[in-house]
Amino acid sequence: MSINRLKEMIQESQNIVFFGGAGVSTESNIPDFRSETGLYTTSKNTQYPPEYMLSYTCFLKDTEDFYEFYKTKMIYKDAKPNDAHLVLADLESRGKLKAVITQNIDGLHQMAGSKNVLELHGSVHRNYCTKCNKFFSLDFILNSPSIPKCSQCGGIVKPDVVLYEEGLNMYILDKAVKYIEKADMLIVGGTSLRVYPAAGLIEYYKGNKLVLINKSDTPYDRRAALIFNESIGNVLRKST
Repeated sequence: MSINRLKEMIQESQNIVFFGGAGVSTESNIPDFRSETGLYTTSKNTQYPPEYMLSYTCFLKDTEDFYEFYKTKMIYKDAKPNDAHLVLADLESRGKLKAVITQNIDGLHQMAGSKNVLELHGSVHRNYCTKCNKFFSLDFILNSPSIPKCSQCGGIVKPDVVLYEEGLNMYILDKAVKYIEKADMLIVGGTSLRVYPAAGLIEYYKGNKLVLINKSDTPYDRRAALIFNESIGNVLRKST
């Protein structure tokens, strides 16, 4: 069985890296973007498309609309880590998993106990004043009426998340590349690997233990040692 081979690969490996996308968080009831129940599908009736509502232009020009959309569609404060998050945290505590690279902004990996988490798209839990750079918590954003303003200088507070029209943090991206290059096993889960530049990270893995866990196929299936088209939480739970 494939699950038995996955167990063997994890046992043999001492430098595992996990790279995950929105599908990791859907099992914690956080919608993804492009599925039938995803954000892009369910938000089609809004005045503007989600791509605009989550753009830097919208943040600058229609800040109140941006925050209304952001607070109602992007923040799931009551979400809890699922089996995938918990297994990955356990693998890290055992010294096998060296890094979690995630496209998610929900902070669930850290909530589960993971320490070395590289957040390619930032986090809803970090927010900064655009004028003085003062830090603000998620609760501050949620409890602010309309547009969150800095208590120190009055500047607008921006979530530390990568919006459309913004580039990825190159320091985080470079660290992700280095971890993947050194990995003896790469587990990729909950991502279709179709959105760049993040999807291109897989190109840096040169080993022979690539595992893909995603409900649909990916452009990299032919390169994988193992493929699981099912729940990532179930697969990882059975693997340990």
